[in-house]
Amino acid sequence: MKLANKIALVTGGTSGIGLEAAKLFRNEGAKVIIIGSNAQRLKEAEQALGEGITALRADLRDPSQIDRAIAEVVETHGRIDVVYANAGAGKAAPLEAVTREQIDEQFGLNFNGLFFTIQKAAPYLSNGASIVVTTSFLNAVGTPGLSILSATKAAVRSLVRSLGAELAPRGIRINAVSPGPIDTPFATKLGIPDADLQKTGEALTAAVPLKRFGTVAEVAKAALFLASDDSSFVTGTEVVVDGGLSQI
Repeated sequence: MKLANKIALVTGGTSGIGLEAAKLFRNEGAKVIIIGSNAQRLKEAEQALGEGITALRADLRDPSQIDRAIAEVVETHGRIDVVYANAGAGKAAPLEAVTREQIDEQFGLNFNGLFFTIQKAAPYLSNGASIVVTTSFLNAVGTPGLSILSATKAAVRSLVRSLGAELAPRGIRINAVSPGPIDTPFATKLGIPDADLQKTGEALTAAVPLKRFGTVAEVAKAALFLASDDSSFVTGTEVVVDGGLSQI
């Protein structure tokens, strides 16, 4: 198994890509800790995933809650071998409607929460540990109404390069998986009316060279590659899983 006896921490592990990655990591031999902010969704995810999964509640916008979660993981397991920093949120709004609160909320989770998760886990990462983060095809294309979400993902992509250089002397790798249009609940949380969401989905399907949305399993497999020794000479880069949308 690719993650046998590894301790893997997955943020945003209660739905979509994070939930699927947690299941795959567990099936590949890891002891998996998922972090989420909603108690009910955490309970449901823990029940759905079953044995080999621990669920911790933390709001990643609050560094003190990250501290507590990391401390609990280390107290139980003594180390961390894999961090999959996947938690994120977005809010669609045109330029004239963007508010300070929307900017703070999205950067607070997508960038600050991700950064502090990595920072606070770093002292406990084993030699040869792997960090994986979720970016997005939005960091490479311009999309009306998603300027702030896109900016957070571009900032994370830059962070992967900088932290890759900083952590390399410890033998720790950090890489990004960049999903394109994926069949997850994420899009329904952007605040786009259902009719517009359907039109956007149809337009994206037509634009994707492979002519379909991707699945969470396809993204999780890319995250597994980056988390495991299969990518032992890969760091600072981004694996794009978007059906060719941003590449062709």
